Amino acid sequence: MNQEKEIKSSSGYIALVGLVVLIAVAIASLVFRLFPITAIAAIGAIMMLPGFFFINPNGSRVMTLFGDYKGTVKENGFYWANPFYTRKQISLRARNFDSERVKVNDKLGNPVMISVILVWKVRNTFKAAFEVDNYENFVRVQTDAAVRKMAGSYPYDDWEDSDDYKITLRSGMNEVNKALEDELSERLEIAGIEVLEARIGYLAYAEEIASSMLKRQQATAIIAAREKIVEGAVGMVENALSQLSDKGIVEFDQDKKATMVSNLMVVLCSDKEVTPVVNTGSLYQ
Repeated sequence: MNQEKEIKSSSGYIALVGLVVLIAVAIASLVFRLFPITAIAAIGAIMMLPGFFFINPNGSRVMTLFGDYKGTVKENGFYWANPFYTRKQISLRARNFDSERVKVNDKLGNPVMISVILVWKVRNTFKAAFEVDNYENFVRVQTDAAVRKMAGSYPYDDWEDSDDYKITLRSGMNEVNKALEDELSERLEIAGIEVLEARIGYLAYAEEIASSMLKRQQATAIIAAREKIVEGAVGMVENALSQLSDKGIVEFDQDKKATMVSNLMVVLCSDKEVTPVVNTGSLYQ
């Protein structure tokens, strides 16, 4: 059996009244020297004391009797149960787990530093208590294993803009977090753990390649910016030549057009301020 069974225990307040009565009987019988009754009442009161317990909101107690699982009490309140029951307390509250930053290799073999933030809670107290040795340590170990597997399934970034890597660790956060959550849910099911949320908390290249990858990112950004600048400059040159020709301001042969295009492209694409040279003669001089 690996199913949780919820049970209800006797009210602790009623049992407390019974305990007070036994103590009163023991005291009264002692006064009147009725020693057998005193002994019985005292023994009964002593045996009742271990049976009292209380449960806070979002708490639970797993009850076992000589190794036999009897059920779980989840409703908060003050209770009394068989004093021979072993009661294991398990919290049902949601918990945060921020894993340590671990070094793993992404799908392309690049070392990256990654950590995750996991929000979880116990759903099945039987599995948490008996299917694993220590469910809190189980969560930590399985989270580390899931992170390593997930990180090895995606590249950190897609430098080549290839269709092979549409989802990456850096840009595909929603898909990656969903994959991580599904992986953790499957791994933690054995311990009766419900995964409420799982997401990447930290992601960066490992220190030994961070500098090189930063230069690569900068180079990629510069190339993309230059491509945009050239694309805009070509359009502006085309527009300028078209308007000059349409308005009859100047007639261009191929040499003049080539010179004009060259000058405009230098002015528009240069990353520094251009110093013009005024030519008062012919373009052919």
